Amino acid sequence: MSHTPKREYENNKLIKRLRHQVGAAINDFQMITEGDKIMVCLSGGKDSYALLDIMLRLQKSAPVQFEILAVNLDQKQPGFPAHILPDYLHSLGVPFQIIEEDTYSVVKRVIDEGKTTCGLCSRLRRGILYRVAKENGCTKIALGHHRDDILETLFLNMFYGGKLKAMPPKLLSDNGEHIIIRPLAYVKEKDLIRYAQMQEFPIIPCNLCGSQPNLQRQVIKDMLQQWDKQFPGRIESMFSALQNVVPSHLADYRLFNFTGLQQGQKLPHGGDIAFDRENFPSTATLVQTSEIKQPVQADKPIINILDSRH
Repeated sequence: MSHTPKREYENNKLIKRLRHQVGAAINDFQMITEGDKIMVCLSGGKDSYALLDIMLRLQKSAPVQFEILAVNLDQKQPGFPAHILPDYLHSLGVPFQIIEEDTYSVVKRVIDEGKTTCGLCSRLRRGILYRVAKENGCTKIALGHHRDDILETLFLNMFYGGKLKAMPPKLLSDNGEHIIIRPLAYVKEKDLIRYAQMQEFPIIPCNLCGSQPNLQRQVIKDMLQQWDKQFPGRIESMFSALQNVVPSHLADYRLFNFTGLQQGQKLPHGGDIAFDRENFPSTATLVQTSEIKQPVQADKPIINILDSRH
């Protein structure tokens, strides 16, 4: 595909931005260490294609050595084009494994028609992927969830689950045996859409999930997209809030010792200022700083994944 100089310039900017954001997330949460074997879960969607592509780019120059194993779970959905992923992965020359498990039939048999299938499908898929990671000696499992997925999960839990809980960039697996990483945690979905089009990934739609109307997650996604159009910078501000949590100004007594509060005690974030006028940064400032602002940690890693080993 030929590109005009302007399009080529924009494409290069996008590649650099995604590489920087993925590298920043890996560094901030110390996702990768020397000698890791990372299982990159490939679904056939834009996000996991982009994850694998960017991870392979970083692998070539990163100052730490790590292996990549691409894994796809063929869930035996009717009409699934089984040849696309093997052909694509062969063309890349990356080690890969295709796991065939008929979870589709299980889900369709257990879940009543019209009910949401995502929960059961996700649990079955996780169990299989954990097993495969263990069989292959993988030290990390990389998933393709991006910034918008994380925010959607936050609102899903608030609106429907009564919890202030999102999707962390790094966490232990359900069974405690694996470390799950999400290197796309700082990446916008709109950038991944552009990147998939630019790279011409052979996208495979998920007919099981995509055919379900009125999913709660889709309702949240539509809400966030509308906010992004109406209020530029709001999405950046919300994600920044996930990295600036103030337990003393929430209401979970398990996270903050409200019982032990003493008169004259100094709190890191001040006292009760609920009715004070606060000075918020402008929308323009939020947009400008969102690309470079990262969480501050005392145990910041010494090795930067974006440095060249040469």
